[in-house]
Amino acid sequence: MVRVRKAMVMAAGKGTRMRPLTDTMPKPLVPFMGKPLIDHVLDRLADAGIEEAVVNVHYLADMLEAHLQGRSSPRVVISDERSELLDTGGGTRKALPLLGEDPIVTFNSDSIWIEGLGSNLENLISAWDPDRMDALLMIADACRTIGYVGRGDFNMDAEGRLSRREPATTVPFMYAGVQIVKPALFAEGPSGPFSTNLIWDRLIEQGRLFGLRMGGVWMHVGAPDDLAEAEAFLRDL
Repeated sequence: MVRVRKAMVMAAGKGTRMRPLTDTMPKPLVPFMGKPLIDHVLDRLADAGIEEAVVNVHYLADMLEAHLQGRSSPRVVISDERSELLDTGGGTRKALPLLGEDPIVTFNSDSIWIEGLGSNLENLISAWDPDRMDALLMIADACRTIGYVGRGDFNMDAEGRLSRREPATTVPFMYAGVQIVKPALFAEGPSGPFSTNLIWDRLIEQGRLFGLRMGGVWMHVGAPDDLAEAEAFLRDL
């Protein structure tokens, strides 16, 4: 079994929905419970044994880079997208020379949660089976999510295979912003910006996209009101 050693942290977005907080700082530096969002992410990666995190930068990149210079665990490598914002798929494709060929964790810089039993990230790494899977997504129960959930993202069968929500329906599971994936999949994507959803749709057709239900409570913090709701929830525990 190949050990997962590297991560790709998605930190290049403009954070438009988080305005006005992001008028003066990139979204990954927005504080949550007294600590920047990206530090919550990097701390979880370090605790799970990830040795290196590739962080893409675009909006207010100098500010984010300066903050990350203080990190040593995991070791941080910058993937520079100042010239063009490439979305999740295109950004990972650009970073492939830094990521290598072994499976990686990809982690949205605003993905935060309260743990249940054990570590959700360590559980995800333990459940990874490259013979059956090309990607394994951390999945949250919509009923145990703080913040916007809409109609949900996925259905999941008894073996963990994922399928998309059909139009005008509601499904019980949300993508929690973290996955393990084979990086070679991104090399097959188009040049320029594209979403990881293109890869997931192909894997669904092949029966190679899986999910693992996380324990605890996932928090969607896409906007200032979501952030305030999540902090209030934690204070009330």
